[in-house]
Amino acid sequence: MDTLRLILLILHILGFAALIGGLLAQAGSEEKKVNGAMRDGVGTAFLTGLALVGVLEAGDGDVNHAKIGVKFALGLVLLVLVMANTRKATIPKGLWAGLLLLSVVEVCVAVAWSPVHS
Repeated sequence: MDTLRLILLILHILGFAALIGGLLAQAGSEEKKVNGAMRDGVGTAFLTGLALVGVLEAGDGDVNHAKIGVKFALGLVLLVLVMANTRKATIPKGLWAGLLLLSVVEVCVAVAWSPVHS
């Protein structure tokens, strides 16, 4: 079970890396759009996050449901915004900045809200 948890965690981190990397790759571009890295990254991060919760719930450790709830809400907003704008030729700069901010906030929640600090 621990091996599965580690694999899911690595894939979860790689999903966020792809999402944030896809966003940052456009930082210098005048026109912003949802690219494949963002689409695949947010999907990977969301699905592996759900799977991680299942693995953690099945294990013996305590699960911080408040943290999971916050991460689920942020992840769902990111997923919906990215998927709703996937086929659009461009997205507003404000949406691009919001996606970047939400992505960074979700990573900060994951890292800063550790079991030691809760």
